[in-house]
Amino acid sequence: MPTRPLVSYEIDRVEVLNAEGLVDEALMPDLGPEQIQHLYRHMLLTRQFDERMFKLQRQGRLGTFPRVAGQEGAHVGAAFALRPADWVVPAFRETGALMLRGIPMEQLLQFWGGDERGSGFPRGLRTLPVSIPVGTHMLHAVGIAWALKQAGEEAAVLTFFGEGATSEGDFSEAMNMAGVFQVPVVFFCQNNQYAISVPFTKQTASPTVAQKALAYGMFGVQVDGNDVFAVYRVTAEALERARTAHEPTLIEAHTYRVMDHTTSDDARRYREENEVEEWRSRDPIERLARYMRAQGLLDDGAAAEALAEADQKVAEAVAAFEAIPPPGPEEIFAHVYADLTPPLAEQQAELRARLARGR
Repeated sequence: MPTRPLVSYEIDRVEVLNAEGLVDEALMPDLGPEQIQHLYRHMLLTRQFDERMFKLQRQGRLGTFPRVAGQEGAHVGAAFALRPADWVVPAFRETGALMLRGIPMEQLLQFWGGDERGSGFPRGLRTLPVSIPVGTHMLHAVGIAWALKQAGEEAAVLTFFGEGATSEGDFSEAMNMAGVFQVPVVFFCQNNQYAISVPFTKQTASPTVAQKALAYGMFGVQVDGNDVFAVYRVTAEALERARTAHEPTLIEAHTYRVMDHTTSDDARRYREENEVEEWRSRDPIERLARYMRAQGLLDDGAAAEALAEADQKVAEAVAAFEAIPPPGPEEIFAHVYADLTPPLAEQQAELRARLARGR
C-alpha cells in the first residue's frame, strides 16, 4: 500500500526586541510611550520587590519563596495583555503579574509569610490564589474558561506554569479538555530551563514545549521570554482568539531562572556559573531600558527616579505587612470550606470556648 503524509507542522518563535535594544518594526506591538514606561517601571518594581523579599527571608521575617528575577519580561508582559474581565490562574512564580493585576504587595508578603489570609485576593480582580502544587491549577483554568463560554462572556483565562508542569498528568488532562471543548484559555509556560535541578533536556524528548499543543488540536508558539514586546504581542493575540473564537493556545516563553529554584535551594550544585552569566546578559529589564534610551523615553535621571520610586513602594509594603496583626487560633477553620462540616463546627465551638476561658 502506498504511504502518504497525514500531518506536518512547524513551530514559530517570535522575537521583537533583541539584546541590543533594537526592534523589528514589522512585529512591534502597538504600545504608546506611556505604556512602555509603565512596563519598565513595573518590571523594575517587581525586581526590587523580589530582592527585598530575599533579604526578608534571610532575616527570618519571611518564609521560603520562589524568586522571579530575570523572568519579569515573561509574566509581566503576558499580564499586561489582560483585560479586567479576564481571569488569571497563577502558579507560584508570577509575582509581577499578580502585582500588575492589582494584588497588594503586602498581601503577597502575607502569603509568603505563612499567613493564609494572604490568599484572599479581592474577588473583583478575577485572580485565583497562588498554587503551590505543580500543574493542578491548569485544570481549574479550563473549568473557569468552560464556564465563561457557557455564560456567553467575552473573556479569557490566562494560566501560568513552568516547563516542569508539562511532565505532569494534569497538564495533559487540561490541554486535552481545552482542545476538545474549545474553551477560551491561554496556557502560558515559563520555560526557565530547570524543574528544580532537572534541566529541560532531561525531562522531555520534545525540542520545544510549544509543539505539545499540536497533539491537543490547538495553536502553539514559542516566544523569547526575555523580550517583553514579543511576549505582549503573542499573549494579546492569543487572548483575543480565546475571547472571540474560543480557541485555546499554548505559549512557551523561553526564559531562564537566574536565581535558585526557591530560597531553600542551591543551584550551584547542578549548573555552571558561566551558563547563568550568559543568561544574565539577556536581562529583560536592561534590554527594555536600552530600547527606551534610544527612543528618548529613559535617561539616567528617569532611571534613578524609577528605582527610588520602586524602593519606596516596597518599603511601604513591608511596613504595612509587618503591621498586620497575627492570625488567631480560630483562623485554622476559616479557609477550607465555604460552609463548615458538622465535626469542624463542633471543634470550632470547642476552641472558642477554651479561648474564652483563657486556656
